[in-house]
Amino acid sequence: MMKNFLGFLPLLLFVLFPLGCRAQSGTQRAQAVPIAVRHQVMLRTTKGDIVLELYNETPLHRDNFLKLVRSGYYDSNLWHRVIADFMIQTGDSTTRHAAPGVQVGDYDPGYTVPAEFRFPKYFHKRGAVAAAREADSDNPERRSSSSQFYIVWGRVFTPEALDRVQKRLDERTDGKVKLTPEVRACYEKEGGTPHLDGQYTVFGEVVQGLDVVDSLNHVSTDANDRPLQDVRIIKAEVIR
Repeated sequence: MMKNFLGFLPLLLFVLFPLGCRAQSGTQRAQAVPIAVRHQVMLRTTKGDIVLELYNETPLHRDNFLKLVRSGYYDSNLWHRVIADFMIQTGDSTTRHAAPGVQVGDYDPGYTVPAEFRFPKYFHKRGAVAAAREADSDNPERRSSSSQFYIVWGRVFTPEALDRVQKRLDERTDGKVKLTPEVRACYEKEGGTPHLDGQYTVFGEVVQGLDVVDSLNHVSTDANDRPLQDVRIIKAEVIR
């Protein structure tokens, strides 16, 4: 998911995952468990504020994202690619001054981040934050773009539709990615984009402002999936 990227603290606390579907399968998810404090990033956008929480289990992506946020890289970036009932994407810093109607979305700082797949613990549920990347044909290791990321909206799936997705996943991952009962239940209840699981690194989730994502997800777009009226990140900042 790139180039319009689709083939892109030691303190312990008791923390509950904010979204309805648990990010981790297993019996221990029935109650809160101690995990290391997670960094949070506020995206102040022209549609409203979105708060992202970053996973400590994807440290390369977490640290790279925090570095870019602290450097001001994302400030004034457009949400340059929006596909209704799928995802919203940003991370091309050249979009700050992009003229209306111009195709954008090809730029990132020029390096990649090694894949950190943590499926089925982290998957493409609604509100998941994942790294865009070049297509498998050019990027067989499925390394992530250094800057471009997307927030999942997706749709709700029936059991029969998930069976079809599983067949697609079997083909794309040599049978290595299997939708667990817990993951399937989440897609049936709250939705997401399961066909991307195990192929794009999920490194965080929205913990505040999912209504803003919903609003942005349904804006009118042109033939290149760029919103007709610019929607941008005014400022990104680390808040924890």
